[in-house]
Amino acid sequence: MAQFKVLAMDNVSQKGLEPLYNKPDIEVVIGSKMTEDELIAVIGEYDAMIVRSATKVTPRVLENAPKLKVVGRAGVGVDNIDLEASTQHGVLVVNAPDGNTIAAAEHTMAMMLALARNIPQAVAKMKNGVWDKKAFLGVELRGKTLGVIGLGRIGSAVARRAQAMEMDIVAYDPYISEEKAESMGIKLATLEELLPVADFITVHMPKTKETYHMLDDKAFAAMKDGVRVINCARGGIVDEEALYKYMQYGKVAGAALDVFEKEPNTDSPLLEMNSFIATPHLGASTAEAQINVAVDVAEEIVEALQGKVVRNTVNIPSVKPEVMSKIKPYLKLAEKLGKFQAQLVEGRVNKMEVVYNGDLAGEDVKPITTALVKGFLDPILQESVNFINAPLLAKNRGISVVQTVNGRADGYASLITLKVISDKGEKSLSGTLFQENEPRIVMVDGYRVDAVPEGNMLYVPHMDKPRIIGPVGMLIGEHQINIAGMQVGRKEIGGKAVMMLSVDAPVPEETLKAIAEIDGVLDVKFVSL
Repeated sequence: MAQFKVLAMDNVSQKGLEPLYNKPDIEVVIGSKMTEDELIAVIGEYDAMIVRSATKVTPRVLENAPKLKVVGRAGVGVDNIDLEASTQHGVLVVNAPDGNTIAAAEHTMAMMLALARNIPQAVAKMKNGVWDKKAFLGVELRGKTLGVIGLGRIGSAVARRAQAMEMDIVAYDPYISEEKAESMGIKLATLEELLPVADFITVHMPKTKETYHMLDDKAFAAMKDGVRVINCARGGIVDEEALYKYMQYGKVAGAALDVFEKEPNTDSPLLEMNSFIATPHLGASTAEAQINVAVDVAEEIVEALQGKVVRNTVNIPSVKPEVMSKIKPYLKLAEKLGKFQAQLVEGRVNKMEVVYNGDLAGEDVKPITTALVKGFLDPILQESVNFINAPLLAKNRGISVVQTVNGRADGYASLITLKVISDKGEKSLSGTLFQENEPRIVMVDGYRVDAVPEGNMLYVPHMDKPRIIGPVGMLIGEHQINIAGMQVGRKEIGGKAVMMLSVDAPVPEETLKAIAEIDGVLDVKFVSL
């Protein structure tokens, strides 16, 4: 009788499950499509589960899975798995972040070549019985400048392939060092510098509030006449209305999208444009990629069931239970501090300093540091960031991570301070746990506050004088956004101060701009946790 049972859902590649089939102590059961209640009825029998995107691993499912040790996602995204509930129930969540890199990079190159040589349009005419050689004059890639927005795994793979086509590469990625880019033969630039020089632009960024509509009306206006744009990353990074407008103007000579802001999408006005080509989110859709992601996650599940350290843990690091019991409450706090800091810092980051004070001084804090780095990188990278690869991803971008332990905690039982240093200065953030392990931000750039790091927040540095807090509140209220909490910190009367607000909904960009124009306001940042 097998020691472990694994439930494989969502038509995961059978060939990819071979690492599980090869273990005599593991029984694999292939599950059919189930409702939440149907899954709850059987999940109690299983030690592990593999899913793709269809099956939802909800808190109710996890509550009824006493034997479950690990859930594997045969792919990158884990939106269908409740990570917080998984962590609460001690269930590891693993994914396969590398299995589709080649597929996505090759699809990007295919789109670029098809765009340059009008291949889909020529095929369509021939299938309609028309031989029209003169209508499809193309352009060569050799000697052209490719602007790569995002130099993660996929962006770097695209850059290498484009270099083989003798293209010049200019890249925008604020989280990679110039030395690293230079070693790859790539010139780093700001987005403002990249847009007017690129003949082709390809996007490889995650979709965040910072990258949403990154290529908008203003960006298209700054591009070179005759530019061609490719997006095989995430829908919404390219403003499709702006793209349509500039294709109509003729400024954008062509565009290729594999992803759309709303999917499925078969009625976009872009599809009416002769110079526009599209595919239905096929970036990872190769036979090899589907097998690779299944093999990767199956191997991870074998490691997890055998009690070994796994490579691609998404929710909690794989450490000894006795260590985990002591540091686990701090992991959530650390990740929140990292995410918060990532949304405050400006410029090219080159160093992260983590200082531990108080009770933590005697513990193994390395997993907490990893959680900080993971939280910091998560909002800014396209690739999946986890507790295993986060330190390497930081290193690959030229970001050094320094960890210091100090016994004193300035009145707190424990204190974690994260300093992030960039070419535009330094940002400092401190947090601790209050009663019942409730995370708190207690200091920002040296100003004392008491804020709960969750939901939607505003950070507003300002001069300490009247008629600032009121106007900020009024502007937010005009958009029917409720303020749930407010903290103000200052060092001296009449000097500089900081305001932190918790709000019930995202604050629109126009409201942020209006707040920034209030007399005495020095800056404003919207933070989503």
